[in-house]
Amino acid sequence: MPASDQPDDSALPDPDGRGLLLVANPKSGTSVVRADPLPEIRRRLPAARIVSLEGASLDDIVADAMAGDDAPLALAVLGGDGSVSRAAHLARSHDLPLLVLPGGTFNHFARAAGLDTVEAALDAYAAGALRSVVVAEVTVDDDDPITVLNAVSLGAYPELLAEREKRTSLGKWWGGAVAAWRAIHGAHRITIVRDGRRARVWSVFAGIGRGDPRRIAMMRRENLDEAVLDVRVHHARGTRLRAVASLAFGRRTLALMRALRLMPPASDLERIVDTSIDLEVRPGDAPPVFAHDGELAEERADGFRMRIRAVPDGLRLWAPRIHPETDAAQGPLA
Repeated sequence: MPASDQPDDSALPDPDGRGLLLVANPKSGTSVVRADPLPEIRRRLPAARIVSLEGASLDDIVADAMAGDDAPLALAVLGGDGSVSRAAHLARSHDLPLLVLPGGTFNHFARAAGLDTVEAALDAYAAGALRSVVVAEVTVDDDDPITVLNAVSLGAYPELLAEREKRTSLGKWWGGAVAAWRAIHGAHRITIVRDGRRARVWSVFAGIGRGDPRRIAMMRRENLDEAVLDVRVHHARGTRLRAVASLAFGRRTLALMRALRLMPPASDLERIVDTSIDLEVRPGDAPPVFAHDGELAEERADGFRMRIRAVPDGLRLWAPRIHPETDAAQGPLA
């Protein structure tokens, strides 16, 4: 599903949104207080076809639109990382460019693309700032590949997500806190095999493009153009507390974990930078799950094979060209 740096302008939607299918996920970002962006979107894209995701699947909405007489020329999505990731997969499947309108809690991919606000995304669309970006594909056993925009993870983080999903009534923050507490007392080690080498690990994170070497858990990529995977393996030689502490994403939380000496030592960590990685995963007593862009996927309890590869020019996206700082990539791993 390759993208092109030189799109055919005649096959693009109009500046007023004619030819653009916009799918809005009303359930995204409910934990964040913000003004409803739809009035501004309708004002600036008056001719766009806007459909709510409520009561339907994104796959079905796009499939129905593509099968109609007036098939869209581009896809837009208003939602969080999960919705954006799935929309990117569908855009690639139908060879459509994608407009990302950040509407989630974290918006990791949108922020990495310089689309911190809906207004910034609409400005990029109005300016015709269409570009090709790197994505990844994860394939489990003989299933079809899944498009990934940020990261794929195994072990402690997917297990924590699975625990949080059991407590959706508590909300994302409180549910996450309870899940973290349970993980500290009950996180499981998993076994991976790579190139014939077997290892017991707490977690594996595979991010797109080289990231900050001081981090273990990577959810937000630092660039859109580097077609490599940056893989962090946390070997299970330390405690569950360190396994959970290593999942710290924010800079302040990460600094606090280091100050409290809760982060694992460098000797417990392995970094692999490559264009692809192949793993055999044996969950053992752990839930047989993995996460891609924060979404859970369940696999066979007796184990599965996983291949992740970086895809150059994998997605056409409206986004400004930004030049992220790379100084952070020079520090030690832990």
